[in-house]
Amino acid sequence: MPSGTATPLISTGLVRHSRLRPAANTFSYGVFTLMLPLRTLGNAGLGSRLCSRNRINLLSFHDRDHGDGQSPLLDWIDRLLQAEGVADADGEIWLQTFPRVLGYVFNPVSFWFCHRKDGALRAIVCEVNNTFGERHCYLLDTGTQLAWGQTLAARKVFHVSPFCAVEGSYRFRFMRTTQRVGDADIERIVARIDYHDAQGPLLLTSVSGSLQPLRDATALRAFLQHPMMTLGVIARIHWQALKLFAKRVPFFSKPLPPTHTVSR
Repeated sequence: MPSGTATPLISTGLVRHSRLRPAANTFSYGVFTLMLPLRTLGNAGLGSRLCSRNRINLLSFHDRDHGDGQSPLLDWIDRLLQAEGVADADGEIWLQTFPRVLGYVFNPVSFWFCHRKDGALRAIVCEVNNTFGERHCYLLDTGTQLAWGQTLAARKVFHVSPFCAVEGSYRFRFMRTTQRVGDADIERIVARIDYHDAQGPLLLTSVSGSLQPLRDATALRAFLQHPMMTLGVIARIHWQALKLFAKRVPFFSKPLPPTHTVSR
């Protein structure tokens, strides 16, 4: 994952979303995410007085917000990977996720980047939450190491939006670049998720950002830029739903959740 010493990182950037049909709807807004090296961290804190682990702060990360909500995170992800036949993701596990802001969070999607001991990216788990309190994981695994920038796919089985049927598939691309800015090398990470139905591409989405070490200064800067970010996530979800409703986009009732918590 990000080069250099495995220390907690913070990414500041944008979420972009475009719906192509039957009515166009496009938006983007600023966000920040945490990028946490779980094996290196173990049970330790995050190294910032303004960003705590498992207790409220300006920003915070709570283990119970991920996995099954009960097991230690490394136990949970290792168990999931082993059960799905991924036996060699024994290197660092980087989790990219929204933090809690003033104690509140809603994570539409978090990414678990699972590496081998030699540093190669072995598998990615996309952990998706909907507004009904349900969670599902898509495992992206080709049976060998993954390459940054390659297209990965998973069949859609989990209800997220009432304006999309539970059918079709997702196309994922994860990219990472480094560019020189002044005297520093700035690393950027981009996650693209495009949803295709029987007629072709329907939704084009991405989360992008520039990575920096998680410190008091970077945590405070991110908060001051987006002080209501996580409340804004859920507010914008409902605002965009109202816009789609006004545009008479077809509405799909919520089906029963999938019987398995992991799919490919």
